[in-house]
Amino acid sequence: MGLTAMTGIGPRPGGHAVVAGAGVGGLLAARALSESFDRVTVLDRDALPEEGVPRRGVPQGHHAHGMLSRGCEVLGDLFPGLREDLVAAGAVPCDIQQDVHWYNDGRRLHPAPSRMRGLSVSRPLLERYLRARVAALPGVEIHDGREVVEPIAGRDGAVTGVRVLGHGRRAEDAEELPADLVVNATGRGNRGAEWLRRLGHRPAREERVDSGLVYVSRAYRRRPGDADVVAMIVGHSVAVPRGGVALSAEGDRWLVTLFGMGDDIPPVDPEGYHRFAARLPVPDLHRLLTRLEPLGAPRLMRIPVSIRSRYESLRRHPEGYLVFGDALCQFNPSYGQGMTVAACEALALRDCLAAGRDELARRFYRRAAKAIDIAWDMSVVGDLRFPAVEGPRPARVRLLNGYLARVHAAAETDPVVGNAFLSVANLQAPPQRLMSPGVLARVLRPRPAASATPRLTPEPSVPARP
Repeated sequence: MGLTAMTGIGPRPGGHAVVAGAGVGGLLAARALSESFDRVTVLDRDALPEEGVPRRGVPQGHHAHGMLSRGCEVLGDLFPGLREDLVAAGAVPCDIQQDVHWYNDGRRLHPAPSRMRGLSVSRPLLERYLRARVAALPGVEIHDGREVVEPIAGRDGAVTGVRVLGHGRRAEDAEELPADLVVNATGRGNRGAEWLRRLGHRPAREERVDSGLVYVSRAYRRRPGDADVVAMIVGHSVAVPRGGVALSAEGDRWLVTLFGMGDDIPPVDPEGYHRFAARLPVPDLHRLLTRLEPLGAPRLMRIPVSIRSRYESLRRHPEGYLVFGDALCQFNPSYGQGMTVAACEALALRDCLAAGRDELARRFYRRAAKAIDIAWDMSVVGDLRFPAVEGPRPARVRLLNGYLARVHAAAETDPVVGNAFLSVANLQAPPQRLMSPGVLARVLRPRPAASATPRLTPEPSVPARP
C-alpha cells in the first residue's frame, strides 16, 4: 500500500502536513500541527522500537540527557499528565535546586527548595512516550522505515509535498506524497541547505562553534543508599576542562556521562574511565562510581559542531516549508538546551498557525528565534571561555564570563543567587535577571574565603564494586 493510500489524503478543510523525522523535535512539531491540520503524517527512516531503547538515528540516546525545568513545564502543557505518566514508568521527579547538586568552576551551588521542577528520564523513554501520545492524536499517523528524500514544489515554487523512499528500495522507486505543509525535523544530519537550493532558494546563513567536546557514557545499577541526590552535575572549566553528570533514570539506573576537550577526553576502557572520573574538579562523582555496578561498556560520542541556521534572516522563504528543532539550531548538548528549545518552538508554531497560514515561515522563524537567542547566546558565551574554541571574543563576552565567575562564587553560599542562576540556565527567566539590582548586590557583596567544598555523597552503605 502506498503512502498516499495509507494517509487517506483528500480534500479536507484542515489540509495535510508532513513531518520529516520522528525524533523529539518532529513529534513536538506534529503535536503543534495537529491543532490546525486535518491530517499529520510523521515519517522516519529508522525502524522505531516498541520499547524505550536507543535507536540508530538517535545515537545520543545512549547518553545522559537533561530536560530543563522550562521544558518540563511546556511538555506538561502540550501533553497533560506527562509528568505523572513518566514517573509511573520509572522517571525520577526532582526539585532542580534542592535535589540536584551542581558544580560550577569547582564550587557547589547552594541547595535550597525552589519552584523549578525537573524530571530525570532517559531520552529513549521520553521519545517512546511522546511517540505514543502523538500517535494517539486524531488525524496523526507515524510511519517508520520511510525516508523523506526531498520536498517537491509546484510551478509557482510553493512546496506541494515530499518524495519518500521506503527501506531497501531504489531511489527511482521513491513515492510522491502530497502535502500542504512540510516540516523538516530531521535533526543534526539534516539536508536543509541542499533542500533550499533544490527549491531555488539561497541557504540560510550559518553560525558555527566547535567546542571540541567528547562524551563517554556508561549505565550503572541504582540502589537505595547510593547517594542523597537525584543527579550530580559537574561542569568543566578553563582550569579543569573536564566534567561529568550522573542522572537517575528509569530501570533503577544511573546514567553517567563524562566529557573532556581536545586530547584530554574520557577513555572507553572501564579502568581508564574511572581514572578520568577521579580527575574531575570535585571527587563526588568518582566516589559514586566506585560503589556502583556497571551495566554495560562505556560508549563514546564526539559532539558535532554547534550550528545555528539563520532562517529568520532570509528574505524569501519557500511557501509550505518549515525547518524545526535541531535542523534549525544544533546546540552544544552539555548545556541540555535542545529539547527544551524544541518544546518552545512547538508553542511558537502552534500560536503562529492559530493566527493563520499566510507568511507562516517568516512569522514562525521570528518567533522561534526569540527562544533560540537566549539559549544560543548562553552556550556560545560558555564555550568561548576556553582558549581552544575558535570565535570572536568581544568585550561583552569577556565581561559576561567574568561576571558569571562571580555568580558561581556567590552561589556557593547564597541560595538566592543560586536560584537566579538556575532560573536563567533552565530558561525560566531571561539573562537580565542575573543583573537585577537585588542579585547584582548579592554577587558583588564582599564575602569570606570559601570553605572546603562539602562532599555530596554519603559514605558507602554497600560494598564497593569493581
